[in-house]
Amino acid sequence: MTDRFADLRQTAVDLKVDAVALVPGPNFTRALGQSFASHERPFVLIVPAKGDPAAVVPNLELGSWEQVKFDGPVYDWRDQDGYQPAFDALARDLHIHTLAVEGQVMRVFVHHALKKAMPQLEITDGEKAISGLRMIKTDADIAALEAAIAISERALAHTLDQVRSGMTETEVEAILVGRLFAEGAEGLAFEPIVAAGENSARPHAHARADYQIKAGDALLLDFGARKHGFAADITRTVFVDHVSDEGRAVYETVLAANLAGFAVTKAGVTAHDIDDAVISTLEASPYANRIRTKTGHGLGRDVHEAPYIMRGNHAALNAGVVYTNEPGLYEIGNFGVRIEDDVLITTEGCRSLTTFPKDLMIVGKT
Repeated sequence: MTDRFADLRQTAVDLKVDAVALVPGPNFTRALGQSFASHERPFVLIVPAKGDPAAVVPNLELGSWEQVKFDGPVYDWRDQDGYQPAFDALARDLHIHTLAVEGQVMRVFVHHALKKAMPQLEITDGEKAISGLRMIKTDADIAALEAAIAISERALAHTLDQVRSGMTETEVEAILVGRLFAEGAEGLAFEPIVAAGENSARPHAHARADYQIKAGDALLLDFGARKHGFAADITRTVFVDHVSDEGRAVYETVLAANLAGFAVTKAGVTAHDIDDAVISTLEASPYANRIRTKTGHGLGRDVHEAPYIMRGNHAALNAGVVYTNEPGLYEIGNFGVRIEDDVLITTEGCRSLTTFPKDLMIVGKT
């Protein structure tokens, strides 16, 4: 019988710890094949290097937990009793001395419950190694990403057809979100960014209800659907009614940087090399002072995950990695441009999972 936790056991061995712990989140979902919410009730899966896995499960989740078909011991607890007795029972049976946890995900009160149950337990941060198991995408992962991206691109096409000067950013956002669900999204990858004019110069802007989009504005849309547990992440910047010479020049510079990233991407390339190719293109332009961000990040069950595409990250990227190629130029008080594609590294080079056109687009022309 195949051990569903074999890679987590090997991670414990590699990290030289007795076990690894997961809490609800992308790694938890990947390991169990079902997602659970993270809330005020601690919920922990412990996978030892050797021996049976074990779990602390809120009693009210037991019905859903049955669907996981988990073979190890389960320590459930009820709200009225508190969770510490479940952790204490886990400690009596598990006999571990070192534990690697997800440093970016595990909350402090869960850490404290483990330490109270096992005062001598040495807890270390195994985030990089644990999350690194998700870096190489399977065929099923890629199919899920493509489904999320296809939904997103259909929604984007519909939304851009509706854009007119005089609309507010929140009106455009409402059209986009509504269409994402109409096209089959199971959720939003993240809160969309819909930003026009000077707001487009804020890389993580929020849509405004009190700003009417003007003719000549840059309009930046950064968003994604979630499908089958995977997230799309796409950005396109368009211009409303017409584009200035400056707007065209900045756009073409960003597009050149985006294409430079594609040109160097292949199995074995480093994250540093990709970012260097992209950022060097921007630095060589008249708009170097508008650079504010790195090239991108990994994409999968999380919108932001390893690898991070930035100078100084000399990790080699293998076939199966998916990352975002999203150069941008931003001038506060003026406008910003970002173009973002989701890129799959292959043995032959790379393939863009996003197919939405990148040539400069003018929408809402009167």
